[in-house]
Amino acid sequence: MFDGLRSAARESVVRALWDVPKLLRHPVWRTADPGQGKGLGVVLVPGFGAGEASLTPAASWLRARGYLPARSGVGFTVGCTADLLAKLLHSTEKHAERTGRPVVLLGQSRGGGLARLAAARRPDLVHGLVMLGSPVLDPMGAHPNVLRIARFLARLASAGIPGLLDDDCMRGPCFDEHVKTLAEPLRVPAISIFSRMDGIVPWQLCQDPYAECVEVHSTHTGMGFDPQVYEVLEPRLAAWATGSMRASSRTPSTTSSSPIVPCG
Repeated sequence: MFDGLRSAARESVVRALWDVPKLLRHPVWRTADPGQGKGLGVVLVPGFGAGEASLTPAASWLRARGYLPARSGVGFTVGCTADLLAKLLHSTEKHAERTGRPVVLLGQSRGGGLARLAAARRPDLVHGLVMLGSPVLDPMGAHPNVLRIARFLARLASAGIPGLLDDDCMRGPCFDEHVKTLAEPLRVPAISIFSRMDGIVPWQLCQDPYAECVEVHSTHTGMGFDPQVYEVLEPRLAAWATGSMRASSRTPSTTSSSPIVPCG
């Protein structure tokens, strides 16, 4: 499924940051309509161990187009799933109150899974859902190196260190409950962006049957810096902002997969 050292090399932070100049030169970044977002709120949920700052480019891109991005409050996303979900729901409710309407949840990797849980729990607060490289079909299906870190954090949690992922998040009743919720039909429009080049999450695990599944050609860590991701997001977010894609739940039969040709 993964190719060991090659996967690790592809997913280095340095390589991800290498794409930033390409993003800043790209028309999808440079050409902005400040009225596009119409004040639609967007809550940004970072991936496992990434931190809120990892979605700073996304926040800047959204703000320049008239959206109102906000942090999720989940920090580095390394804590107990139930605790992180409670924080995300609180931030989502507050941002919906602040903007006067339901908001978009945009999450990367584990953050996308948390966003999906929040959308399933409180669809009244959510206008749309974006998942970037999120293994919603199997949260424990990530690269073995990531799972080793998760299990190490669980051991630290069992030793009494607070605020970390614990064993119940990877097996047992809490895990089972959240996996069941991840499989529930969505009552909001959703998009799951995946890549076959992903060296952290197998792309098959991102195939949410209740979301529009769209392929890009990006690394896992580089999705937030990839122009192609923003090319996918721009028309869909614009449609959500005007309300033209505010829809009821999707069914598996309506799910689409729409590969995007990589930029030259």
